[in-house]
Amino acid sequence: MDTVNRVIALGFFDGVHLGHGALLSRCAQRARELNAVPAAFTFDLHPSALIPGKEPVPLLSTPADRAGLMERLYGIREVLIAHYDQAMMTTPWRQFITDYLLRDHAAVHLVVGHDFHFGYKGEGDPQKLQALCRELGVGCDVIPKVELEGITISSTYIRSLLSKGDMDRAAQFLGHPYVLTDTVSHGKKLGSTLGFPTVNLHFAPGLLIPAHGVYACKAVFENGDSRLAVTNIGIRPTVQDGDWVTAEGFLLDFDGDLYGRKVRMEFFHYLRPEQKFPSLEALRSEVMRNVQQTRAYFAP
Repeated sequence: MDTVNRVIALGFFDGVHLGHGALLSRCAQRARELNAVPAAFTFDLHPSALIPGKEPVPLLSTPADRAGLMERLYGIREVLIAHYDQAMMTTPWRQFITDYLLRDHAAVHLVVGHDFHFGYKGEGDPQKLQALCRELGVGCDVIPKVELEGITISSTYIRSLLSKGDMDRAAQFLGHPYVLTDTVSHGKKLGSTLGFPTVNLHFAPGLLIPAHGVYACKAVFENGDSRLAVTNIGIRPTVQDGDWVTAEGFLLDFDGDLYGRKVRMEFFHYLRPEQKFPSLEALRSEVMRNVQQTRAYFAP
């Protein structure tokens, strides 16, 4: 039996946008009031992944990135990531609350969104949850929808923005830049050919791939240091045959080796579409122009 009391925010939290932020901020506030640990509960897989014949939802963030954003931005101290499988999918809603959250994770207060459904066939909803919590003497907050410019903030809307490469507007609704974190892998050493150190990051299966193109970014290293970066999302048609999509970042003002280390790429602004150049020299010339655009974008 776990003896640490928790306030738990419930949701999938894909992208950790400002709507999720309202839940997570309330969770942290209640945890301070109750001298409990602020925690969030999420699944590794989107529930749509197990519905036969349904196309899985392309995700904005990996479980690790979701956890990192919740911890960095909202002070969540524990992220409980449960495997979403047949057993979890068929758990009755009441049992999910009483056994999993209250008994196993010592929840003393729950926070959910206005449209949260859970348990077998989605039969659990905020009204049933509040009634059960009253019955069991557990606190419960239901957070209303959050809007920006008259638009309900949702992962679905943000996916549409990323698909167009609109990182600036996506960041408004996310409350932070779009992020992609990966362990740096060996590429074709294109950076050394062009005179820039590069990092090659890959999109995990199931992640949404934003519009192919070149972006002004910041690369954040494990020690917290960061550098500006010009990052190409796409297939690198000038130097590569095939359709393997990567995010290749050219790091500005950096000297060192990052292979095998984790890098978080933060995407701020779309610079241009991906294109095929007639030569490496033409590519280098364009990258230099993109470097100047990136410096100008981040200039104080």
